[in-house]
Amino acid sequence: MASAELSDTERVHCTQVRVRFGDTDPYGIVYFVSYFRYCHRAIEEYLRAVGLKPEETFRNVQEGFGLPIVEAWCRFRRPSRYGEILRIATRIQEIRARAVIFRFEFYPEVGEELMAEGTAHLVAIGSDWKARDLPERVSQALRGGPE
Repeated sequence: MASAELSDTERVHCTQVRVRFGDTDPYGIVYFVSYFRYCHRAIEEYLRAVGLKPEETFRNVQEGFGLPIVEAWCRFRRPSRYGEILRIATRIQEIRARAVIFRFEFYPEVGEELMAEGTAHLVAIGSDWKARDLPERVSQALRGGPE
């Protein structure tokens, strides 16, 4: 997995995934739900790239917070098929006091044709399941982006 700087304020992390047989529909095209699994994998890799452990970020009992996905969206522009390798460019679209929005762009392993794009909105919650501010260490890591 590699990352590349886009600008002074925006960084992107690239994750590659190979389309597996179980990710496809009866026509051999990636089933829409699979894109959301790929997005979650890309978030996990982004978190690792900024020094956070996903298993301590999505749900952290010790610190009393969680970071569930509350909204997800995806637009499919070109079909992906079994065996293809997809490159997912992941960046932070927006960070708020209590939320972070990740943006995803799917490309073929080689080339720049946009195959799909989407977002995932994550909101920080406390142990009472109510929205709370992102923990400072999480906010700082996300604001710094992958190096």
